[in-house]
Amino acid sequence: MAQERLQKLLARAGIASRRAAEQLIVEGRVSVDGKVVRELGVRADGRRQRVEVDGRKIVSESLVYLILNKPRGVMCTLDDPEGRKTIKELVRNAGARVVPVGRLDYHTSGALLLTNDGDFALELQHPRGKVPKEYVAKVRGVLDESKLARFAESIEIDGRRTQPADVRLLRVEGDKTWISIILREGKNRQVRRLGDEAGHPVLRLSRLSHAGITTEGLRPGEWRPLSKDELVTLKKTYGVPKRVHAPAPPPERTARDRHERPERPERRQKPERTRRPERSTGEGYPRADRPVADRPARGDRSAFSRGGARSAESREQRTGGKAKPKPKTSGRRENQASASVASRGGGRAPSARRGTSR
Repeated sequence: MAQERLQKLLARAGIASRRAAEQLIVEGRVSVDGKVVRELGVRADGRRQRVEVDGRKIVSESLVYLILNKPRGVMCTLDDPEGRKTIKELVRNAGARVVPVGRLDYHTSGALLLTNDGDFALELQHPRGKVPKEYVAKVRGVLDESKLARFAESIEIDGRRTQPADVRLLRVEGDKTWISIILREGKNRQVRRLGDEAGHPVLRLSRLSHAGITTEGLRPGEWRPLSKDELVTLKKTYGVPKRVHAPAPPPERTARDRHERPERPERRQKPERTRRPERSTGEGYPRADRPVADRPARGDRSAFSRGGARSAESREQRTGGKAKPKPKTSGRRENQASASVASRGGGRAPSARRGTSR
């Protein structure tokens, strides 16, 4: 491995960004083979030399290349001083400290490349590479050919003229128009500024692809590693990455990383209930299959007792074939009147009807 600048080694090891690594060097917190380094530009070999930060040896991370489908309402940075949600929360399980290749503003969604390979990120961001970035935009107003051509014009941003864009009409929806825009450089809010210059503000913006890498199959907030074929194509077209290896399988992502609800565990299947057999009526037929002629008459209640006809026969045997007379019961008020008369020593009970007295 050739010698590299210390700040590049620190960034590749995931210690800090290159600018933050330069600050660590100036503060005297970095040493090479036991000697403290305070000057920028010093080179070292991470494999043959011992590079330490605050007394701890650094270990270079394996190179990681990801594509993220960035949702709207997420900052395209690793830290936001205002406390807004960042892409760092979406790629926390990437296995390495990755940084975005270019930027997407807070209200823009779509394809965003991330990596810990500094050369890869630099080459795909530099204007000399003319790396295409395709956007789909929803603008206010109905665009004709002359108005559509204004989106392709070169405008001035930060004192420099932009390269012309490739623009084509997609569809018209009422007083709104959807267009496709392909840029080959990365200026700050370039598409939205094109809309302002043309007099048709951009209402919605999404990036479909970056360097030919799309987010097909990814929901907003999801990411995946670049395939070996994609890395080979990038190397042939833009010269990066320097070495192509089969990407390691990504670590298992949680439901929080996928922005999905966790899968519920499978419920245990309850054993099937055995059907209770139908009770027999004593004649060998189930109740539902008993012939109509053998069924009891509507007014005969004795056959519907638990024992059916047999219980009725047994009851006649106990009573000697004679029906036992029911005891005569008096009403509630007559019982109360009889009890009160008996307590006074006898006499005829008063009438149970209200308002009658003798």
